[in-house]
Amino acid sequence: MQAKRLRELLNQPGIIRAPGAYDAWSARLVEMAGFPVVYMTGYGASASALGQPDIGLMSMTEMATLAKNMAAAVTIPFIADGDTGYGGVLNVMRVVREYDQAGIAGIQLEDQVFPKRCGHMEGKQLISQGEMVAKIKAATHARCSPDFVIIARTDARAVTGFEDALRRAQAYVEAGADVIFFEAPQSVEEMKMVAGAVKKPCLANMVEKGKTPLLTAQELAEIGYKLVIYPVSLLFAATKAMQALLAQLKKDDTTANCLEKMVTFPEFNEMIGLAERRSLEKAFLAE
Repeated sequence: MQAKRLRELLNQPGIIRAPGAYDAWSARLVEMAGFPVVYMTGYGASASALGQPDIGLMSMTEMATLAKNMAAAVTIPFIADGDTGYGGVLNVMRVVREYDQAGIAGIQLEDQVFPKRCGHMEGKQLISQGEMVAKIKAATHARCSPDFVIIARTDARAVTGFEDALRRAQAYVEAGADVIFFEAPQSVEEMKMVAGAVKKPCLANMVEKGKTPLLTAQELAEIGYKLVIYPVSLLFAATKAMQALLAQLKKDDTTANCLEKMVTFPEFNEMIGLAERRSLEKAFLAE
């Protein structure tokens, strides 16, 4: 159902805004805020699950387990980072099936050498265009649902330049990708060229202090983009809020002066659905 809904959104007018989540609770918060799609950030997943940078340390099993839990926590379409596919074409087929069978709406696959790097980091290396084409074909073959969305990402802009990245993006369209993620264009002009040249929906990656200009969703739509993700915004905001609270706790020796910075215990219980769960529990026990 999530994949079908994502397909419908891709075929409707307007740009799709998908904030990035790094665990099941942040995914729930995205849905509560009224956004139509949630995006699982590999950068945030590595930070949250391992306390480590996004340099290919998360295994396929770890990512699939996290993605499954996150997708189950929401009712809106959920897109999950699949990194490089964790190996060759057979590995790609396995992760696509794992994600598809878990009810995830779509997967992002990239053309980096494994272990990968965050798209806005230095030191990236690429697999050949032909190998990535093979991975995309394997991904489209492996999906159980025809609605499951394959997002092909190229990181070539920072490695081999804009023209090669554009050639790769066009080749990935021909291979069967449903959405193209041209990572880290470095100007609005480059973004316009990408959206104009790629004959599939294009994804914009809005990373604060990254390599790509920060534009509004409306500006991106006018350029020609269909989907925009904000992969690390929640992670960065949560980190700063937690740092501030911890600093005040260390200084004051109590959280009494931090209460205005927190939701209350009853508020959180209501948000997380405690009453509904307990009511369901009682209904079965009564029988």
